[in-house]
Amino acid sequence: MSTTSNPFKFWKADLSAGLVVFLVAVPLCLGIALASGAPPLSGIIAGIVGGIVVGSLSGSKFGVSGPAAGLTVIVFAAIASLGFKAFLTAVILAGAIQLVLGYLRAGIIGYYFPNSVIRGMLASIGIIIILKQIPHAFGYDADYEGSLAFGQPDGQNTFTELLNFVNYISPGPTLLAITSLVLLFVWEQDFMKKIPLFKIVQGPLVVVVLGIAYTLLMQGSSWEIIPEHLVQIQVLDSLMDIGTLLTFPDFGAITNPEVIMTGFTIAIVASLETLLCVEATDKLDPDKFITPTNRELKAQGVGNMVSGLIGGLPLTQVIVRSSANLVSGGKTKLSAIFHGALILIFVLFLPVVLNLIPLSVLAAILILVGFKLAKPSSFIEMFNKGWYQFIPFIATIAAILLTDLLVGIGIGLTVGLVFILYSNFKSPFFVDKDAYHENDEFKIVLSQETSFLNKASIMYALRNIPSDSKLTIDASNSVFVDDDVRELIEDFIDHLAIEKNIKTVLIHGERLHSNNSKVHLQEIVDKDNMKSATP
Repeated sequence: MSTTSNPFKFWKADLSAGLVVFLVAVPLCLGIALASGAPPLSGIIAGIVGGIVVGSLSGSKFGVSGPAAGLTVIVFAAIASLGFKAFLTAVILAGAIQLVLGYLRAGIIGYYFPNSVIRGMLASIGIIIILKQIPHAFGYDADYEGSLAFGQPDGQNTFTELLNFVNYISPGPTLLAITSLVLLFVWEQDFMKKIPLFKIVQGPLVVVVLGIAYTLLMQGSSWEIIPEHLVQIQVLDSLMDIGTLLTFPDFGAITNPEVIMTGFTIAIVASLETLLCVEATDKLDPDKFITPTNRELKAQGVGNMVSGLIGGLPLTQVIVRSSANLVSGGKTKLSAIFHGALILIFVLFLPVVLNLIPLSVLAAILILVGFKLAKPSSFIEMFNKGWYQFIPFIATIAAILLTDLLVGIGIGLTVGLVFILYSNFKSPFFVDKDAYHENDEFKIVLSQETSFLNKASIMYALRNIPSDSKLTIDASNSVFVDDDVRELIEDFIDHLAIEKNIKTVLIHGERLHSNNSKVHLQEIVDKDNMKSATP
């Protein structure tokens, strides 16, 4: 039985990982709501729905859904223009569109992103997490939690903030962050993992308990953790107040063209971000489980419809939370469901406990997650794969660091496509004119799928055939040959072959023959002593 069909098989590991994700998710949900110009509770609602609803319906082992930083600009503009209630209607519409995309099997889109770009996305997210959390670790919280953008609310950017925060260092948060990082590092060592107690009690839980204890003990001292450096959840006077905090959509706005356009925009961007996250987490999975992407789109669609219905932000599968889940030892989707349940329980019953957790402790946990995503060994591995993999990998990292996730992915994909096109142009056919002898025979073997992308390389190969030679073009193994390629070969026979005094052109393979084609079938007479290449 697979891990997804039996979600309780690894419940101990999943509960532990779910706790870590819960600790990471709460400030991210609040921060993204703040950056989106939405009520803080709307981010929490999205986190709960992403964990419980989407987690239950999804087929992903590690995916954790919630409000996404990649949607903040869209959400902020939409709320400002439409108002929050009309915006919630757009969120419901976006969910319905995602549900339709799932049934239309649009989940395959994620598989068209090159591995080098996906690996670059993971490494860049790791670097961004580290860079963004360093100021938080030292008690400077001007940038909201969950931010991935290059620019920051205080007018700084990711890099200049590293110089700016030194003017705002707080001793208490700094001490806690350094202590937490040391403890987390020690907890990762092999000798600690051999101790039975420390297999049950995880490092992140230890540092969070330490942070809460420090907050309580140091109140009123010069080393205290002031409220702005703590998690801040609204405390309910009673459970009866829940209904007054929820916001419901204005369904009358469904005919508003701007609402419809916003719904489509959210659906497309959220779906793309989700599919990218799915592809990335699948690549991190040591078991190489393949997430059913169409099912994921359906789950996201239902999640967004539920979130919008009760006043939540739009959600996606989120790489920061998903990678935190994976590196914390999660095994099945139970960890995502558990993290959502914990958010719900603590917000309803224990918000005071959450409000004692220092942001610098959570920063230490996230810095460790970031390091695991951007290990130096990952860069060495990609470098050893060659420039065709390494350059798109580095380009994706740089682009995401300097822009945002989706723009950076687009730039990385463009660089990757350039290398794919160049690879198709670059023919392995090589003619050593000094070593060539008269009457030499050359053979060009077409690939199984010969598309227009191969046209440039085939043209290059044909132009490099020496004069007074013999040529065989072999398409016997080709399942498909593009008409552009067939036309190119016809033109070569009609013109260039005559100019070069090519004595014989033998054609082998039905895919190079058509009823109106000038290329006629011939069997290869002699395969001996032929120099071969495969464009």
